[in-house]
Amino acid sequence: MFLTRKKLQMKSILMVALIAGGIGSLPAQTQPSPKLEPKLVVGIVVDQMRQEYLYRYDKKFGQQGFKRMINEGFMLKNAHYNYVPTETGPGHASIFTGATPSVHGIIANDWYDRTLKKNVNCVNDTTQKAVGTDALGAVSPWRMLSTTLSDELKLATQKNAKVVGVSIKDRGAVLPAGHMADGAYWYDGKTGSMITSTYYKQTLPEWVTKFNQQKLPDTYLNQTWNPLLPLSAYTESGPDDSPYEGKWRGKDKPTFPYNLAELRNTMGVYNFLISTPWGNTLVAEFAKAAIKGERLGKDEVTDFLSISFSSTDIIGHTMGANAVEVEDTYLRLDKTLEDLFTYLDKEVGKGSYTVFLTSDHGVADVPQYLIDSKVPAGYFRTGYVETALKAHLQKHFPGKTVIEEFASDQIYINQSAFDGDLRASGIDLFVATELITRFMLSTEGVAQVFPATTLRQANSDEQGIRGRVVRGFHPKRSGDIAVVLEPGWMAWGGVTGSTHGSGYTYDTHIPILFYGAGVKQGSTSTYYTITDIAPTISSLLKIKFPSGCTGQPVREIVD
Repeated sequence: MFLTRKKLQMKSILMVALIAGGIGSLPAQTQPSPKLEPKLVVGIVVDQMRQEYLYRYDKKFGQQGFKRMINEGFMLKNAHYNYVPTETGPGHASIFTGATPSVHGIIANDWYDRTLKKNVNCVNDTTQKAVGTDALGAVSPWRMLSTTLSDELKLATQKNAKVVGVSIKDRGAVLPAGHMADGAYWYDGKTGSMITSTYYKQTLPEWVTKFNQQKLPDTYLNQTWNPLLPLSAYTESGPDDSPYEGKWRGKDKPTFPYNLAELRNTMGVYNFLISTPWGNTLVAEFAKAAIKGERLGKDEVTDFLSISFSSTDIIGHTMGANAVEVEDTYLRLDKTLEDLFTYLDKEVGKGSYTVFLTSDHGVADVPQYLIDSKVPAGYFRTGYVETALKAHLQKHFPGKTVIEEFASDQIYINQSAFDGDLRASGIDLFVATELITRFMLSTEGVAQVFPATTLRQANSDEQGIRGRVVRGFHPKRSGDIAVVLEPGWMAWGGVTGSTHGSGYTYDTHIPILFYGAGVKQGSTSTYYTITDIAPTISSLLKIKFPSGCTGQPVREIVD
């Protein structure tokens, strides 16, 4: 009996040792699988996409587009922009730098430059020239003050990684691709070609020239835009004939069908493409050409491709978030993504690439629609308010030009108007700032007003609207006073269509999806911000975070 028990004890000890040492005693499926280094990272930005659209159009999406990423990848259900303004330039910069405008410096699509005394564009660079066209194209990422995810990949691989950015918009291609990109390409509405600038190339690569020779915009614009489904099936949207939708020149009503071959003659010939779903199609086809032409993902060094789909934004601005045209555009984009993923499976290999998908901002519902539905909303008329404000200031500072620039949410004070005795001018400047603040707070539609002195002293981790304003404020580029409108209010031209830019959830809540090599399946409702994408991908690639990064990796993915 004693011997038998001893043998059993020895057997148990041996079994524990075998299990602890991992020697073949466990079933094969319980062994941890190695994390595969992706051959290619693809960063997709869908311009003006709300998180809500994934739910609203869910029943009509196929299984291999958006749903492939949702069902096989990882979704952040509660991801937000954590600053204002929520615009395209700052959005793309924040996604790929992991920082906010207070750090990377892209404070808007356009802003007032005190030194130059004029408005500047976030990617305009007068030291460069367009390549592939005689039209505008002198751009570069020089105004972005942080490295990007792709820059860090370049540095980590001794510049052996290839990096390419693609979009309809120049800023949608340039900012994601970073400072060290092999190429960034965008659409020229004058010629219908994909172009670049001398910052990247002196001439277009042969594969780009061959792509342009296909004249795909002509093919796309010589057809009729009919809805994919019967109009009665678009139950997630409002009526096709809606008073809240903008109309295209040459068409009496914003309704299907749209004869593109006729409308292009009144809407700018090639430039009209960006206002149709086929603007997205062109970008996807060009992205596929870039994968093949640059041989992305063909060796052991991880490459990087950014793709920004802009037509969703342009159609959304014209039609508003509740339009059938917007829904149809997303259903078509779903099919475009399916085709793109199938191409990646073939060219790079399924399981050999990593994709993340997000948006540069959301969008508000049409304010007039909200007003007519008894929901708080309104239109802030910047020009009228500026005129009234200047008249008010003249009562206190006669003969002085106090306001140098007023651009919707930023007021720049003319500092030279207060030159002179330091003490006296300082007091006058304080008085002017207080007068402007009080005037703006008394203006209908204004929720809060923040002087720059307040923002410079505030905690960058602060929550709420002021925290978002702080993170969007750059002391050398932003104005002297920041204005925040009430929810549902916007500085927008007319009662049709809509826009974005606020710090409210309709503009901040966007999708973030991860899929592919190194990404486990699942989802979380934990609050994450747009700045968390770059450090998450950096962690998966085992490279440095971008230089200005303030975000944190998504723990559910990297742990």
